[in-house]
Amino acid sequence: MGYAETIGGTRYIFPDVKTLLAKATPRRSGDLLAGIAAADATERVAAQRALANLPVRELVENPVVPYEADEVTRLIVDSHDCNAFALVSAMSVGELRDWPRMRPIPQPSPGWPLGLPPKPSPACRRSCGSRIWSASPRNAGS
Repeated sequence: MGYAETIGGTRYIFPDVKTLLAKATPRRSGDLLAGIAAADATERVAAQRALANLPVRELVENPVVPYEADEVTRLIVDSHDCNAFALVSAMSVGELRDWPRMRPIPQPSPGWPLGLPPKPSPACRRSCGSRIWSASPRNAGS
């Protein structure tokens, strides 16, 4: 599955969640050396916009590190509370980012915070890392 965004007539395509997350992050020397950084600021903004439209559930369904290869990933997946996560699973990363500003966060169960795995939080930060995204017509007035 791929993700795409068009800016200024150029279509940017990100083949998977791992690439999308890497390209959406601020420029870092390690990412440049690894060859995973966005080529320029426009590609980074395109990745941030695509990330903001990504359903949160895809971060859980497509872990960056395979389950079999990492103990931390296994711990996160094995302790994931599907019932608590159902409340936000259909939201996009951008909607999740804006949610606390728009309404009080409900507490449907004592374990609710555990319903959000660790990945959506950094994804929210990445998706709002650009003023261009914040100024898009869809987010005007928020």
